[in-house]
Amino acid sequence: MLIANALLLVAGGAAQVYAATSTLAPQFSPVFPSMPKATGVVTSYNPGPYDTTTKLSTARLSGYPEPWASPPTSSAEVKKVYNMIDWSKVPNAPVRKQDSNGNWVNDSDENDKYCWWSSTNCVKPVASYLPEDIYTCPNNGDWGLNYDDGPFNRYDDDEDEAALENKYAEPALYNFLAKTNNQKASLFYIGSNVVNYPAAAKRGLNDGHHLCVHTWSHPAMTTQTNAQIVAELYWTLKAIKEATGVTSRCWRPPQGDVDDRVRAIAHQMGLRTILWDHDTNDWDMPAPGGGSLSPSKVDGYFKTWLNNYKSGKDKKGHIVLEHELNSATVNMSMFWMPKLQETFNVIPALACNGIQNPYWEEGWVYPTANVAQPTNTATPTGTKTTATSTATTTPGTCTSGSYGLGKGDGYNGACCQDQSDCLDDCLSGKCNGPVNTETTKTSATATATPTSGTCTSGSYGLGKGDGYNGACCHDQSDCLDDCLSGKCNGPVNTKTTKTTKTSTKASTKTSTKTSSKSPTASASCTPGSRGKRKGDGKTGYCCSSSDDCLETCRSGTCGL
Repeated sequence: MLIANALLLVAGGAAQVYAATSTLAPQFSPVFPSMPKATGVVTSYNPGPYDTTTKLSTARLSGYPEPWASPPTSSAEVKKVYNMIDWSKVPNAPVRKQDSNGNWVNDSDENDKYCWWSSTNCVKPVASYLPEDIYTCPNNGDWGLNYDDGPFNRYDDDEDEAALENKYAEPALYNFLAKTNNQKASLFYIGSNVVNYPAAAKRGLNDGHHLCVHTWSHPAMTTQTNAQIVAELYWTLKAIKEATGVTSRCWRPPQGDVDDRVRAIAHQMGLRTILWDHDTNDWDMPAPGGGSLSPSKVDGYFKTWLNNYKSGKDKKGHIVLEHELNSATVNMSMFWMPKLQETFNVIPALACNGIQNPYWEEGWVYPTANVAQPTNTATPTGTKTTATSTATTTPGTCTSGSYGLGKGDGYNGACCQDQSDCLDDCLSGKCNGPVNTETTKTSATATATPTSGTCTSGSYGLGKGDGYNGACCHDQSDCLDDCLSGKCNGPVNTKTTKTTKTSTKASTKTSTKTSSKSPTASASCTPGSRGKRKGDGKTGYCCSSSDDCLETCRSGTCGL
């Protein structure tokens, strides 16, 4: 058993955020019974290159409580940990109650004597022997990247849901991050998901992400008894340990629901409470496990944060809550990641707070900066598989014409370097999403942007939202759709393309024809919603912004 008065070790620059003192309650690392040693995993931080193959084992861990059910408190393992806790250092806060709709029966904590986050957003415990919660990035311009509810499991019991969801199940997000500036994140794992898909947890560790606890069955933690809190945390810690070989020292309460009673138990079990100060609400979008929030609303949050930073309205660092819950949340993160990286210093939520040692095991030292490196020819590290990444363009495996251009016009099957090449997403070197129903050659997509190497003037910095594909832009407010690397993408200005008939007399009829029928999303969408801003455009309808759609506007077409 490891005992410590100190908290997570930190880099000197951010130590003041959560420096430990001798007055803090002691912590311990839970003692686990004998278990098989984790295989196929690295034993120290892995800087890369990474395995970006797309198939993982679906073998499950055995000997655990029923997934997604409240774990029993009667097991000898849970009782042993329960008896290790100094209960004199656990405040006697009430076990709170919710009604059948998840509303608090009493949503006030009077004078907030137990620092109940769900009531007052309190992050500084009243109990002096507990450390403050980590909830933001202290340095300006930092975007603390993190994902709850992972690892995203594959569907095997519902064919309809599996057809869409399994494209986004892990390792889809982890592969995307590895291929997008070698991006790292802090991952908050649900124990039930780890037990059902341990290979995905291994991939998360091997890819250099932080692994943290997000409970076994995702309850509001202040509604749990002391013994239930111990069980929720213990079984998740054990699942992560058996799958990956590491014992986490970080956790996040579901819904952020925490008070000093819950904090004290988690703290003594070796866990630091990590919250957030910006919320995408992505979990509430329509998809399995989600709700009814329009994706256009979530798009709006990202746009606001980007615009606020660029305008100087908000230069502060933030921890921004995201989820790897379903196709909608993963798709949303993939879409916005390149844009975030262009503006913010995107680093893991723990890293922006200087945390370098997120596990109890020695030898794990993470960097506090995101280090980009090529991963296209990655071979696995710490695993025995010999497969290599399929992110590079291989003749015969994908359709040429989009790879590395960043035009966002690649149809299903088109070669891609990252998501900016595709109408939807880039998975393992190929675009997924809409199928090109046109019979024209993919080379016709080259006319979706100006033929010259520069952008078209007339929109830059005006913020009118009228910039067509190829127009110069300062940020997204200048464009009908999005601003990528200084150029608008999205709908093509058909009036402009028609004028090229007279100026390109030497061109053949075939080339002139294809220039006006470029296979972009807008060329094959259903008219009736574009520019009306009524928010009623169904999937497949033409749009100029997400305000035209029930969901989101992606490259001129409503949908995800």
